[in-house]
Amino acid sequence: MLKYAFFDTKPYDKPSFEKYGGEAGVEFRFFETRLTPDTVGLANGFDGVCAFVNDTVNEEVIDGLYRGGVRVLALRCAGYNNVDVHAAFGKIHVVHVPAYSPYAVAEHAMAMLLTIVRRTHKAYIRTKDFNFSLAGLTGFDLHGKTVGVIGTGRIGRVFIDICRGFGMKVVAYDKFPAKESGIDYVSMEELFAQSDIISLHCPLTEETYHTVRAETIAKMKTGVVLVNTSRGALIDAAALLEAIKDRKVGAACLDVYEEESDVFFEDFSGHILEDDTLARLISMPNVLVTSHQAFLTEEALDNIAKTTVENITELQNNGRCQNELCYRCGKIGICRQSRTGKCF
Repeated sequence: MLKYAFFDTKPYDKPSFEKYGGEAGVEFRFFETRLTPDTVGLANGFDGVCAFVNDTVNEEVIDGLYRGGVRVLALRCAGYNNVDVHAAFGKIHVVHVPAYSPYAVAEHAMAMLLTIVRRTHKAYIRTKDFNFSLAGLTGFDLHGKTVGVIGTGRIGRVFIDICRGFGMKVVAYDKFPAKESGIDYVSMEELFAQSDIISLHCPLTEETYHTVRAETIAKMKTGVVLVNTSRGALIDAAALLEAIKDRKVGAACLDVYEEESDVFFEDFSGHILEDDTLARLISMPNVLVTSHQAFLTEEALDNIAKTTVENITELQNNGRCQNELCYRCGKIGICRQSRTGKCF
C-alpha cells in the first residue's frame, strides 16, 4: 500500500480522499499543518505527499522531501505557482488536477458579481434586523454590459457562457486563444478600455503577476468592477485599495488575495487581523471577499480526490501520468516525453 502525507487538511477533505484512497490502495496520513520548511520532516518515510495551494513547496522543502524518501508530490489543485517545479525536476514527480469543476469556480464568480452589483449581501443583513428600506441598494443591469475575461481555459469559457446567458457582450484576452471558439479576442489594452467588468481566469506566472496594478487600472473605465477567482497575486492589492479609495474601481469581488496563505482557510474571528491591506479592503462597502471558496462544491471535492488518487496510481502502475508537471513543458508548451513516460 502506498503511503502519502496529506498536508493542510480540512474536515471536508477527508471523506472523499479516504473513499478513493481506500479503493486504490493509497493510505493518507492527514496533517492539519501546512507543508513548510519547518514541517517537511513529517513526510519522512512516506512515498509521497499531497499538498494544496497554500503549502510551501520551494527548493528547501523539495530537498527535504527528497532526503526523506518522498518521490511524488500530488497537488490536489490546478495551480502550482507555490511549487518550484525547476527544483523538483530530477528528484520529485509533480502531478496536479487540471480540471475538477470549471462550473464551480465560474458559477462562484458570477454569484459574487451578482451579489456586489445588486447589493444582496447588504439586503440580507438589513432584513435580518427587520429593516426593509431600499435606500442605498440600487444596482445595475448586467444585460448589455461588456465583460472582459482574461484567460479562456475551461473556467474562463464556462464563465463566458454564463455571461452570454445574461445578455452581456464578451471580449477576452488569452496568450493562447481558443481556436474556433467564437470568442471575441482583443488586446489587453482594448479589454481594459472596453470593459465594464473584468474577470480573471488565468494562472499565476511571472508574466501574469500583478496583471492588475496601478498602471493597468489607469487604462480601465472609471467604475470598473473587478472579479478574481483565480490567484491572488494577479492583482496588486495595495494598488487596488488605492483605486477603490480614488473611486476609479467601482467594486471588487475577491475570492483570492495576494497574501492569503497566512489568513485564508483559518478562523481569525477572535483575533486582530494583522494584514492592514486586507482589513481595509474588507471594510470597504464595495468590496466582497470570500476565502478561496470558489472550488468548494460537493462535485468538485469528489473530482479532486478521484483525480488525485488516479494520478498517484497511474504514475505508480504505468510509469507515467498525463497530469505530470514539468518546468520544461511550461516553457516550451509541449512535453518532450510526449506523455509516453515519466518526466525524468
